[in-house]
Formats: sequence, structure tokens, C-alpha cells
Amino acid sequence: MAEDHEPARRGILARLGLDRPELRAWAMYDWANSAFMTTIITAVFPIYYSQVANAGSSPAVASGRLAAVTTVGMVIVALASPFLGAYADHTARKKPLLGLALTLGLAATAAMFFIHTGDWVLASVLFVLANIGANASLVFYDSLLPHIASDDEIDRVSTAGFALGYVGGGLLLALNLAWITKPEWFGLPGPEAATEAGRTLRIRLAFVSVAVWWGLFSIPLFRRVPEPIVPNGERWANMHPVQATLGRLRETAGDLTRFRNGFLMLLAFLIYNDGIGTIIRMATIYGEELHLDSNTMIAAILVVQFVGIPCSFAFGALAGVVGVKRSIMLGLVVYTMICVVGYSMTTETHFLILAGLVGVVQGGTQALSRSLFASLIPRSKSGEFFGFFAVVEKFAGIFGPAMFAAINFTTGSSRGAILGVIAFFLVGGLLLAMVDVPEGQRQARAWELERAGKTT
Repeated sequence: MAEDHEPARRGILARLGLDRPELRAWAMYDWANSAFMTTIITAVFPIYYSQVANAGSSPAVASGRLAAVTTVGMVIVALASPFLGAYADHTARKKPLLGLALTLGLAATAAMFFIHTGDWVLASVLFVLANIGANASLVFYDSLLPHIASDDEIDRVSTAGFALGYVGGGLLLALNLAWITKPEWFGLPGPEAATEAGRTLRIRLAFVSVAVWWGLFSIPLFRRVPEPIVPNGERWANMHPVQATLGRLRETAGDLTRFRNGFLMLLAFLIYNDGIGTIIRMATIYGEELHLDSNTMIAAILVVQFVGIPCSFAFGALAGVVGVKRSIMLGLVVYTMICVVGYSMTTETHFLILAGLVGVVQGGTQALSRSLFASLIPRSKSGEFFGFFAVVEKFAGIFGPAMFAAINFTTGSSRGAILGVIAFFLVGGLLLAMVDVPEGQRQARAWELERAGKTT
């Protein structure tokens, strides 16, 4: 009977973009890494940073500090990403470099266990280091996608990764929320404990759990995903790795203008993803500023995670029907509505409604952006191009939080920044509308064929 069900099972997995072991192993890194994104970036750490690490400071000051340290980490990764991507392509070391970045992220996240009341400087340093590790690892992770997925499955594989990310991040966040709100179920001291260390233990253990989860579920990628092979006959082959890396980097920077549609996609993504990243990173600390209940806000992040699972898969299917560009446009329209509602938000119910709307579009919009860009670039230079993609992605995490910080320090409130985020979606959407997807894909594949002819 098991054999009778096998074709049906494989058919379902194929529709989801998970029918081969290397595809499932690649997508599992989203499952692993999303624990960091949910617990550290979005839900638990921002509240702990505000209430504990910044004890004695106003919520607006804590929001400004978090925005500032986020900016520092993103700038460092953005400046390093193109070099790292070019080096990875030249040396065929995407996976080892991913492992190094992962190790940095794991160590900094685990060390958050030692953050206590008033330790905002230590918290800020560890947050910067953890951000560098997490985001640098994604440069190499994303660059593996076009090597394992064909043109007709790349959208499904990318959205499947985001969907599994929602599952993994959501499951661990649910567990974290359980032992934070009901510590007695786990034999942990609660907020009534006699010592500060006891009162914060359950939250500090959540940070350690992220490091364990992230490391454990990264293992399949290293075991199952093959390292892409450097093409034979490449003119950089006999150069010193550093010299070759710089040469490839200069060449790729020039190629960005040659692949016009890929370049336009980068500009569009830079702008609209800034809006998405701002909402992700500043939502809970904005809610903290409005004195919303902390546990409700963490529960709202769970809503995002579990609404995002089917909606990410749905966006992958939608792209196959109406096209990837139109699907992203739909997501940007919904994000504009989110900003309008967020401006007038006053209650926990409003926050939960917004969380549901974010869950509908967040994963699909970002996953399709990744796969659309991957389809507009040559596979053999994926590390270099995704290095520039990472620059754009990280700078997209700079302008929005920097805007929040500026408005916080100027007005003492973040509410005015919410409507400002709409501009990112409008301008990014206009640039995206200018991308000619079929022509961009044709140019990328023609370049590959031309290069293959020169190296045979």
C-alpha cells in the first residue's frame, strides 16, 4: 500500500517545491533561521531590550537605540556582502562560509543569556553580532537557490522555504511563549521570583533555545545540498583568491547595468523591502511604546507565523497563475493598507488584526522577490549577484529604522513614521512595474549559453 501512495505523495511535494532531498534540506534552513527572526528580531528580544536591558530609560529612547544598533549591523553586512559573495563563487565555498556566519550568529545569540537589567550596551553589541551572523549566512543560503531549482520550480521552492520558516519559527516561538507566560509548567521561576536572575531566567533561556534550534535544523543543508562547482576555463581560475574576488566583484558591478531588468528589480526591492523590514523590526517595540500588552504582542507574532504558512504556499501557486510580478504587487497593496490601519492603532485587537494581514503577504512577497531576482541573473554568478542583493536587502533594513530613530528622537513618538512607510511601497511598486520579466530571464539564460560556449 505504501507504494500506491508514493506517486501521490511525490505529486504533492512537487507542487509544494519539496520533491527532492536537496530542496527539502535547503528549505529547512529557513525553518532553522526563522527562529532567530521571530524570537530575537521580532517578538521576544525587542521587548526584553526595552523593559530589561534599557530599564530606567523611556520606551522612546529604547526604540531609538534598537533602531540605531539595527542600522549598525545592517551597514556592516551590506558592505561585506558583495565581497563575500564573489569570494564564495570563486572558491566554491558557499557552504563553509555559511557555516562560519552561522557560528557567529549562534554564539552571539546564546550569549544573550548573560544580559541582565540595565545591560543595554552588552545587549546592543550581541544584537549587532547576531544580526551580522544571521544576515551574512543568508547571502550564501540564497545564492544556493538557483543551483538546486530549475526555472519552472524556483518560485515554488522559494515560497516553500518561507512557509517552512513560518512553521519552524512559529513552533519555537509558541514554546517560548508557553514558558514565558506559564513558567510553572516547566519548573521555571516566574516574574515573582526573589532575584533578578530568577525573574528573567525564562526569557534568557528563550534566547539559548534559538541558538540550539537554529544550529540543529541547519544540519540538513550541510549534508544534502551540494556545493556548486566553479565552471572550468574561467579567466579568474589561476589568480590569487583575493585578487580574483576583487576582479569578479568589479565585473559583476558592471554586469548589473548589463542585466537592466535585474538591476531595476534590485532598486525596487531596495525600496519596498525597506518598508517590509521596518514593519517586521519595529512592530513590537512600537507596540511597547503604545503600552500594549507584551504577551498579546508575542501572540500576534504567532498569528503572523501560522497565517503565513498556507499563504506563502498560496503565493507560490498564485505566481504560477497571474505571474510573479503581479503577485508581489498585490502584497505591496496590502502592506499599504497595513500602514494606514497601523497609524490609528490603539488596542491589542488592532495589533492582532494587523498581524493577520502581515501574515497573509509577508512570506509570499519576500519569497517571490528572491526567486524573481534569481531568475533574472546568471546561475554561475549567483553568489556575487546575491551579494549585491544582500547589500540592497540590508540597506533596506537601514533607512526605515533610521527614519524611526530620527522621528523618535525628534518628536518623542513613532506614530508619524508609520504613514511614512507607505512611500516605500509606492515608489518600490512603480519601479517593479518597469521590470520586463520575460526579457530579463531571456538575457540571463543567453549570457549563460554564451559563457558555456566560450568555456567548452
